Amino acid sequence: MPSLGADMESGTLVEWLVHEGDTVHRGDPMAVVDTDKSAIEVESFDEGVVESFLVEPGTRVAVGTPLASLAPAEAGLSTAAKARVPKPRVPVPLGAPPLRHHAAELGVDLTRVSGTGPHGEVTRADVDRAAAEARAGARPGTALVRPETAPVRPVARGTQVSPYARRLAEELGVDLARVSSTGRDGAVRAEDVRRAAEASARPAASAPVEAREEAPGAGEVPESRERSARATIAALMSRAKREIPHYYVATTVDLSTATEWLRRTNRERPVSERLVPAALLLKATAVAARQHPELNGFWADGRFVPGEDVHLGVAVSVRGGALVAPAIHHTADLDLGEVMAALRDLVKRARAGRLRRAEMADPTLTVTDLGDQGVEEVIGIIYPPQVALVGVGRIVERPWAVDGMIGVRPTVRLTLSGDHRATDGATGARFLNTVEQLLLHPEEL
Repeated sequence: MPSLGADMESGTLVEWLVHEGDTVHRGDPMAVVDTDKSAIEVESFDEGVVESFLVEPGTRVAVGTPLASLAPAEAGLSTAAKARVPKPRVPVPLGAPPLRHHAAELGVDLTRVSGTGPHGEVTRADVDRAAAEARAGARPGTALVRPETAPVRPVARGTQVSPYARRLAEELGVDLARVSSTGRDGAVRAEDVRRAAEASARPAASAPVEAREEAPGAGEVPESRERSARATIAALMSRAKREIPHYYVATTVDLSTATEWLRRTNRERPVSERLVPAALLLKATAVAARQHPELNGFWADGRFVPGEDVHLGVAVSVRGGALVAPAIHHTADLDLGEVMAALRDLVKRARAGRLRRAEMADPTLTVTDLGDQGVEEVIGIIYPPQVALVGVGRIVERPWAVDGMIGVRPTVRLTLSGDHRATDGATGARFLNTVEQLLLHPEEL
């Protein structure tokens, strides 16, 4: 169980993404872990063959607990492990989204349908035939998903949902708020989503499920994820304020040049690739952090440890009131288009619970931007073991004097929270001045 942040002492294994006998390479996603704040994909640290799983899904274990064992790829599996490996299934092309939607309407599980199209592709006729055969009882259980006998519970707000189940729900058009869960601790599994798709296609078949949902105790859910997330954040922020001697510096930056440059640049870009001010602010912060490396790193073992590169953490609010700050790796080396694409991707995956271990463990400096919430100034708490945090407010038009003339300019309020053990206010002031100068020349970013 890897450490996915300074506030993490234990985690819950939600789902395995590989099987025993699979060959994995360094960086391949192997499992999904719940950290109380978000579900995160954990990558393999080594290459090899999955020999055995040491922790079952739904189990909460301490950081550092072995989750699985790998055998060297060249050595292969042990005899006992080979006996446990299921025979591989030949993947079958499942067709385009319209076909999957048609299958969902009929309650057909495409993974159990034999395809007659080119290269084994499942066709609409195959789906219709499978539905007819299952209704007639010719091949019971082959195509239609049968409700499980396990007790079910209605999904409550904050309930764990595996990333695969979430993606399947999007494909099948299933509302997760209406799905009854059968997983451990109330977690929603892919099979729960398939059963819900069948029930929505055949209302009469859902009556037994509804009856079970009303059974005594069925509405009980595990501890609120929101409460757990707040407790985790409270513990970390209390530690930060107790242990880190904070100092704060702030400045107001004229963004008229930057916003005008954005307008000209965006006219030449496709709509999907247009930039927003946040991309400029992130890139300027990353370049400034490279020029002032004493703010880009960690306080560990009583001394400052510089970061290997600038990996900006971006604070993102996710479901249940949690806050995560995953990293955009090598931010200073990306062009503005790449920063914009990385920001969109990171926010989307953070809110869908599909972050990766490295994104949570690697940030060297965090940026929190509450401008979209109408806040003009953010004075944040440093995320340990980092030594600084940059706060960004909303862009506001203010009276601005230039060469003795007053005009109205778009401005933004930037703040730096610094760790006085690593730096002092003069360092923070030079950092903000560098950010300001970079924003005055956006074409150089």
